[in-house]
Amino acid sequence: MGRSRCCVTNIHKSRPQPLDWGKPKPDDWTTAHMNTDNTAPHVTRFAPSPTGELHLGHAYSAMVADHLGGGYILRIDDIDHTRCRDHFTAGILDDLRWLGLAWTGDPVFQRQRMGAYADALARLQKMDMVYPCYLTRKELSAVLSAPHGTTAPLATDMILPADEMARRAADGAGVAWRLRTDAALAHTGPLHWFDARTGQMVPVDMSAHGDVVVARSDIGTSYHLSVVVDDALDGITLVTRGDDLADSTHVHRVLQALLGLPDPAYLHHDLIASDTGKRLAKRDHATSLTTLRAHGMTANDLVAQMPPLPLLR
Repeated sequence: MGRSRCCVTNIHKSRPQPLDWGKPKPDDWTTAHMNTDNTAPHVTRFAPSPTGELHLGHAYSAMVADHLGGGYILRIDDIDHTRCRDHFTAGILDDLRWLGLAWTGDPVFQRQRMGAYADALARLQKMDMVYPCYLTRKELSAVLSAPHGTTAPLATDMILPADEMARRAADGAGVAWRLRTDAALAHTGPLHWFDARTGQMVPVDMSAHGDVVVARSDIGTSYHLSVVVDDALDGITLVTRGDDLADSTHVHRVLQALLGLPDPAYLHHDLIASDTGKRLAKRDHATSLTTLRAHGMTANDLVAQMPPLPLLR
């Protein structure tokens, strides 16, 4: 797996019922769980964030979801109200129509599910699987940059003295909620997730994550928590996304096990790179589909330049 270069020279299911927070299930993998029968259509999703315009990498990701699902659910990941904009959402819908990638049903918006994310966090709090973290970004950065520090912060609730934590809580300081990773893994036991691209079971490894944030102080949730709740609500059986998000799957599998949510299969596709080999990204001002369209590119032109779509194993 890696990056596929794409050189541009011319500048589709009824909705499940609300979640029933059942007892966490053991990691009991069966053929039905994996859903590896290629004759049975998967439920997939394409979930862009409206923080900028779509580029070629997004187009390929949407094509993969559509191809492997025979249609896909469109979910707008707009939980970050500090960066998401309505005009970017409108642009996403317009670009997908231009590509001829019709989604199934109405688009789903994360901002309409904040209550479900709060319920999931409350469940984790009741299980004592999360703890409040009052460290500021500057303080956390200092911890990570200290000699012999760790890139995966563990037990940040032990960094601040108890009286300082109490003072910050009384002052209404912003609080993030972190997963008690060691306790979570002890509770769930060994976990795996199914890699639909390789056909292999992948053991969960949280060593690179530590006590990951499951609810940010500014939005009350996180990508990790919201995505596992969303995938359960939407009945997703195959998660397709870029290879850069493969490591996040370990976190998601742990949260699924704690919350008693279904465990879909995963396929992480190659990333689209520029002709210099660098991954396309909004923050690097990758050429947008809007710009390509303005310069006369057709949807057929774009599709013709894309790498082959991945297959399920």
